[in-house]
Amino acid sequence: MLRPPFFRSLITALGAVILVSCAEPGLTGPSIPTDVASGRQSSGSLGKVGLDADLRLQALWWKKSLKHTVTVSKTIGSSGGTITIPETGLTVSFPSGALLDPLTITITADDKYVAYRMEPSGTRFLKDVTVTQQLNTTQLFGSSLKSQIFAAYISDDNIKLSGKVPVLEIEPSTTIFSQSLPQAQVWVIRHFSRYMLASG
Repeated sequence: MLRPPFFRSLITALGAVILVSCAEPGLTGPSIPTDVASGRQSSGSLGKVGLDADLRLQALWWKKSLKHTVTVSKTIGSSGGTITIPETGLTVSFPSGALLDPLTITITADDKYVAYRMEPSGTRFLKDVTVTQQLNTTQLFGSSLKSQIFAAYISDDNIKLSGKVPVLEIEPSTTIFSQSLPQAQVWVIRHFSRYMLASG
């Protein structure tokens, strides 16, 4: 039997699949990996991963480095809303009730790595916020997945992302596939800080 928190996360992932298929007309038949669809959890599905104290991951790169700083700001109220960064393929969806009061949110993309600083840092949400990263802007586009993708929380906003990066959390996430190729990564968060997509 599915546990209620996992069931809610699964519904969120299914909603993200619909969002991905609507947003990208070139994608046909996106699917969730079978471990998620069947309710089994793995580190790549919508379930928390147990971390050791010194977990380090390799940040994914953009397909092309950004030529300028990409920052988007938008005020999100109690009714929810969406923030997008078309240049990087990011969508952040806030459900109704995630915030009690209007808040101006700023998201800044890293210029080389698939990572974002989300502010105000430390903001906590009352409901799961869904983050969708299209992979056509990353080094993974057009290739089979050789290793699992992780959505990771980095506590230090100033840490350099080259090499193996220490992370505090791996967020509940899943990879969306189309014709066996990875198309998007979807994860859920309950607080703001710095996040990156990474491999082991």
